Amino acid sequence: MYPNIRMRRLRNGKIGNLIRETSLGVDDLIYPIFVDETAESIVEVPSMEGVLRLPLSEVVSEARNVADLGISSLMLFGIPSQKDEKGSSAYGDNDIVQQATRAIKEELGDDMVVITDVCMCEYTSHGHCGIIDNETHDVINDETLPILGKIAASHARAGADMVAPSGMMDGMVGAIRQSLDQENFSDVPIMSYAAKYCSAFYGPFRDAADSCYCFGDRSTYQMDPANSDEALREVELDIMEGGDIVMVKPALPYLDIIYRIKQEFGMPTAAYSVSGEYSMLKAAAQQGWLDEKKVMYESLMSIKRAGADMIITYFAKEMAQLLNE
Repeated sequence: MYPNIRMRRLRNGKIGNLIRETSLGVDDLIYPIFVDETAESIVEVPSMEGVLRLPLSEVVSEARNVADLGISSLMLFGIPSQKDEKGSSAYGDNDIVQQATRAIKEELGDDMVVITDVCMCEYTSHGHCGIIDNETHDVINDETLPILGKIAASHARAGADMVAPSGMMDGMVGAIRQSLDQENFSDVPIMSYAAKYCSAFYGPFRDAADSCYCFGDRSTYQMDPANSDEALREVELDIMEGGDIVMVKPALPYLDIIYRIKQEFGMPTAAYSVSGEYSMLKAAAQQGWLDEKKVMYESLMSIKRAGADMIITYFAKEMAQLLNE
């Protein structure tokens, strides 16, 4: 008890570094890259300062810039030149993500882990994450699964190191695992968006990925923000189906979910610090209301402290620069 116990003793100078419980390093960061098949030059996303939609010709240069900062993993999202109801531009061997993957791997090889987002929302004309019943506008879960398997296999053929299904279809991990194994890609791991909430924090992403939906919402397949126990069920099912890494999305509003999942399963756990988290901090910093570097560091540290082993963040390059100073 005070005065014999003084917590402040261990906060002086470098002593504080010795007792720090959580560390955040460049190896914890995954940088999202958007490659746009229709773009002729680099386009900045209006709602996400510093985030770019890249033409294919610029993807390798950006990947090299990321690698030079010490970041060893990136996540690829594609914006195709053509969309249809079935997302058929998602799984061709010469579609945009597949071309970008090959180009990055040819240039950087094992120095860069290429993770590909496996979903249909960027590729469908209606903007939903699966096949639609045109009468009811419902997403047809089981008809969507084989397409997700085809997308994942095409990414693996292009050289993807890991695939990351994000559509929240029941059975998606099992379908993708089966598809990969059938094509002799049993060593390609799956990072599942296992607990993905139906969140308003995704808004700016839809500017970046051109993935707005034409009707309804995604509440029938993404999770209710009020639910916590359901997240554990979703994660457990994805693990049983063969998921290698599980993910919580968004991150900051769901730190309790990250903590529960890590404590319950002890699995490699990712967190996606989403576009809304990024944009609100950027906007506040532009107004002079917050110190951008400090809140960036604090928010990412909180995600790591909650239990995330890796963080997908649009701040990755800036965070890496700060950590490297």
